[in-house]
Amino acid sequence: MEALKEVILENSPYSLVIGGLIIGFVFGFIVQRTNFCTMGSISDILSFGDYRRFRAWLLATAVAIIGAQALQYYGYVNLGQSMYLSNTMLWVGNVVGGFIFGVGMVYGGGCTSRNLIRVGGGDLRSLMVMMVVGLFAYMTIGGILGPLRADVSQFLSVDFNAAGFAGQGAGDLLAGSFGLSSGTGTLIATIAIAGALLVYCLTNRDFVTSPSNLIAGFGIGLCCIAGWALTGMAYDEFADNPQAVISLSYVRPTGDTLEYLRRYTANTIPGFGVATVFGAVLGAFLSSLMMGRFKIAGFNDTGDLVRNIFGGAAMGVGGVLALGCTIGQAVTGVSTLALGSILTFIAIVLGGVSGVKYLERQLMKSL
Repeated sequence: MEALKEVILENSPYSLVIGGLIIGFVFGFIVQRTNFCTMGSISDILSFGDYRRFRAWLLATAVAIIGAQALQYYGYVNLGQSMYLSNTMLWVGNVVGGFIFGVGMVYGGGCTSRNLIRVGGGDLRSLMVMMVVGLFAYMTIGGILGPLRADVSQFLSVDFNAAGFAGQGAGDLLAGSFGLSSGTGTLIATIAIAGALLVYCLTNRDFVTSPSNLIAGFGIGLCCIAGWALTGMAYDEFADNPQAVISLSYVRPTGDTLEYLRRYTANTIPGFGVATVFGAVLGAFLSSLMMGRFKIAGFNDTGDLVRNIFGGAAMGVGGVLALGCTIGQAVTGVSTLALGSILTFIAIVLGGVSGVKYLERQLMKSL
């Protein structure tokens, strides 16, 4: 492992793009093959009382927590360098952004990662959604919506250092509250959170007898772990422009991908996030071909177009406010045990539930 770390560090830009492509490819292949869909999991619960796809989502999170914390323990990644474990928790942004994202994924026919997979399967509607996501993400980061985003994010923010804690990680909160060491607090938090998720998932007979959902949960969790391992080992604090420590996320990287395509000649080597976007589309494309599911699809009518554009815009704005999406926060973010990520996960689910119920009422009125 040390030899691999040395190779990755010496060839950081190329390691990140090649590794990102591979990780994204595997992610896209798995999601397309297993029909993993976070928005669909909420719809399954509300419509049929079927929790299997929701448990697959939680299983991915549990696996990612265990893997990310193990990498941290053995020194292959410093999760404290990630954006999730900032000392200041922008909890209003987490909650408001997560809720907006949850509503948006309903109107957009799925979250950002699911729409990427549909692009690989030939769905032009999802291509439009992802272009809108990328546009509104950049508008919210530093464009016309940037000042409003900053105001919302900073409103009632919580400084954990000022409150006497080392950070917003669940382990830090336990350590500070009960006088434990940071390592002990993190270990207890990892066992408690990941253990509870694993028990919830793996003690359900319907779920454990569903191979596709098991593969989705374990596979996506492992992809997240691989992302942490790669960017953690590629991190060089002495570099002129150190690469961020991150794993899978698909809101800002979608905007970064549009920017990369627009300015390719200025920077021919994409970053890790852009590489995972390309990889996910390619993985889904190959899987859809193998399964005979590749099919060019378009919008049904003007109403369908408007709903999807609104959904993409909401996901772009909400995803930036919340610092991630159903994968970027609910799996990658929660794997760091950050309180803000846990809040975002809950807010996304609540937004998804509200979006499904409201859209159903609207559709019923139109009949």
